[in-house]
Amino acid sequence: MVPDVSAFGDNVILPFHLASGEFRGRLVRAGRAVGDTLAGHDYPPVVAALVAETVVLGVALSSVLKYDGVFTLQIQGDGPVRALIADVTSAGMVRAVARYDAGRLPAGEPPAAGRLAALIGQGHLAFTVDQGPHTERYQGIVQIEGDSLAACAQRYFDLSEQLPTTLLVATRPPVAGDEAWGATALLLQRMPRTAGPAADDGGTDWDDAWETASVLMRSLTPAELTDPALTPEALLRRPFHAQDLRLAAPRPVFYGCRCSARKVARALLTLPVEERESLAENGTIDVTCEFCKATYALTPSELEALCAEPSPGPSGEPSGSA
Repeated sequence: MVPDVSAFGDNVILPFHLASGEFRGRLVRAGRAVGDTLAGHDYPPVVAALVAETVVLGVALSSVLKYDGVFTLQIQGDGPVRALIADVTSAGMVRAVARYDAGRLPAGEPPAAGRLAALIGQGHLAFTVDQGPHTERYQGIVQIEGDSLAACAQRYFDLSEQLPTTLLVATRPPVAGDEAWGATALLLQRMPRTAGPAADDGGTDWDDAWETASVLMRSLTPAELTDPALTPEALLRRPFHAQDLRLAAPRPVFYGCRCSARKVARALLTLPVEERESLAENGTIDVTCEFCKATYALTPSELEALCAEPSPGPSGEPSGSA
């Protein structure tokens, strides 16, 4: 039975398998999530494009992990764009932000070959999985090299002892007559072989099959990946129509922020009393979330009351809540 992904629009994580399950993949469409993420900010076009890439890459990387908490993708460098941060909850909620120095941004769009160097400079790409207290945090890190953030992530997989992985990411800003962003990631992994009779595959050359699938996947162009006229199934069938393509149940991806008055209060109470008092104006401390631009105005008594509430879980919900 082919799953119905039409209800998800361009906000979907679609798992799939090839070669009788030997290869697993994820197709991520996050156009609306990207648009919603950028809506509260006035980023220059080159910065907005990097944020869009960070969002869809973060969703793709998190989608192959089993976790209950928050996956965070962070890029830090010494260039005009100092940091890019995206986090994805296990429910599929994503948010992102860029920290940059507008005065140092290059004029116009840098050429593709030197884009990351011109915008981020030297630095690293890292991701972590936080599942809350008393759990071990998973982390991966790689230096910024290549022409895109996806190329950096690909290099991490190539250098690590992770599963063989092929990764594509493409974004497209809104064009005339179209207010929507295009943002797609396609990730394919070769799963470990099992031992014993179950591994008897009749002489199939899985190395050759993996190479073929990777080459076919790389034949997709950025225009195809972000073409709104191509449904997720139609997009996957272009390279994989003869690769025993099997689709699994889709999952949602959507924009949302995990900020709250309580989290702001807890952060403020870590500051020395004198510093908190210096921040107060007209009896309140005003704090604006850098992700969603929501503003919280809290009095000293509200700080204490909010911090007395139950602690949230790793994904932002109160512990023990549904």
